[in-house]
Amino acid sequence: MTTLSRYGGAVLTVVAATFAAACGGTPEADTTAADTTETTTTTTAAAAPEVATAQPRLALTYDGGVLVVDEEELTVVDDFALDGFNRLSPAGDGRHVLISTEGGFRALDTGSWTEAHGDHGHHYAGAPTLTDLTFAAEKPGHVVPHAGVTALFDDGTGRIDVFDPADLASTTDLPHLDSRTLPEAHHGVAVPMPDGGMLVTLGDSEERTGVALLGENGTEIARTEQCPGVHGEAVAADGVVAFGCEDGMVIFRDGTFTKASVPDPYGRIGNQAGSEDSPVVLGDYKTDPDAELERPERVALVDTRTASVRLVDLGTSYTFRSLGRGPAGEALVLGTDGNLHVIDPESGEIVRRIEVLEPWTEPDEWQAPRPALEVQGETAFVTDPATDSLYAVDVTSGEIRTAELPHTPNEISGVA
Repeated sequence: MTTLSRYGGAVLTVVAATFAAACGGTPEADTTAADTTETTTTTTAAAAPEVATAQPRLALTYDGGVLVVDEEELTVVDDFALDGFNRLSPAGDGRHVLISTEGGFRALDTGSWTEAHGDHGHHYAGAPTLTDLTFAAEKPGHVVPHAGVTALFDDGTGRIDVFDPADLASTTDLPHLDSRTLPEAHHGVAVPMPDGGMLVTLGDSEERTGVALLGENGTEIARTEQCPGVHGEAVAADGVVAFGCEDGMVIFRDGTFTKASVPDPYGRIGNQAGSEDSPVVLGDYKTDPDAELERPERVALVDTRTASVRLVDLGTSYTFRSLGRGPAGEALVLGTDGNLHVIDPESGEIVRRIEVLEPWTEPDEWQAPRPALEVQGETAFVTDPATDSLYAVDVTSGEIRTAELPHTPNEISGVA
């Protein structure tokens, strides 16, 4: 039985303000536009004006900082200097992004909305802020918002911190943390459950083997060790949670673990994209365990109802930053052919290809900039490091808007 110990109170670090003023973790990675294109040149606003509705915003990393971009206008709202290789994850409140950086998970307030005091709590856009609030972690890893809370996984210690993302609205104190520590540190992930329990990966520094369900008090309820190399998670329709394995996927539904097997002896689904509108999970698919850099051309569609895997041949390669889901649950893959491939998740049919970029090649180093996909609502945002550009693609109509960026983009995240 796996037992976890709870920490009393919050475990946190408040980074000194000089860190942000001066300038400024790395989880494991699986290691011509249409005629309707409209071009915009980005400008940096001194401060975002207050408006009557919330303004959706994106965060993009570059070598030396983080940009905040308005989703509608594609203008740069702010530019924050931040050293190191930084990663981005939505915090779960529709406003903040957590930056996996030196020392832990640092909160970036995108200013997409702020509470207006004395005005019945209406939301207004505000100026972004790179806060001094950091959730301490030796090796900040996966961030998973689910069931109204957000779980942070520290690969260096095996500690899991869970908090209410609504409490991030405070600019002076971190939220209260419900903290647990796994018996062995590993590159893992934790998914909070609606009943207060949690799904956690099993493993140590040498190997990862499966997933366990823990009760609210940390007691293990169920487990499966049929998921070698477990990595990543995705939530599908009906609250189903799926985890990638080196031989398929493990599915957690109604308190039970089920294995979805693949036809190859080694078939790694290391990165996943789920949609609450679809029972099918999209995953990458790699078959060479010895490859230093495999450039797969097939993706996996895993039906969580039947625990079955359908492989779809794209005819082009893609990378771990190429997967997303559309507004109706469409499976989206950004190919190295420059096209956004739109796949029907039920049939596996590629229903359309939207030409976005010039053909590109995946770099040898996984940390190096490459085109990345981020889907927010009906829009698929695509970065192009080759031209320092950002594209906004309407998934339904295929209409594309584009803007120039002041820096070469790497990672991209929305706040929804």
